[in-house]
Amino acid sequence: MSLPLSAEISLYPLAAEYRSVIQGFVDRLASYDDIRVNTNTMSTQIFGDFRRVMQVLTDELEVLYQQAPSQVLVCKFINRDLRPE
Repeated sequence: MSLPLSAEISLYPLAAEYRSVIQGFVDRLASYDDIRVNTNTMSTQIFGDFRRVMQVLTDELEVLYQQAPSQVLVCKFINRDLRPE
């Protein structure tokens, strides 16, 4: 059985070149066909199956931490599908 998940994340790299770090992270998230990614000026929202969203975040955070080890990531999760129609 699939469990829906909606996640809202905000990334704050503690680096001079923070924009490219954020854009690369968001671009990699958006490259997955089995999750939906929406962005705005405040945050990035991710929607999909719970296990898949968590696996994608785990994999991409590992890549991110290797590129820019100092950062703040703020996350909110809800076990509902809140994607905009």
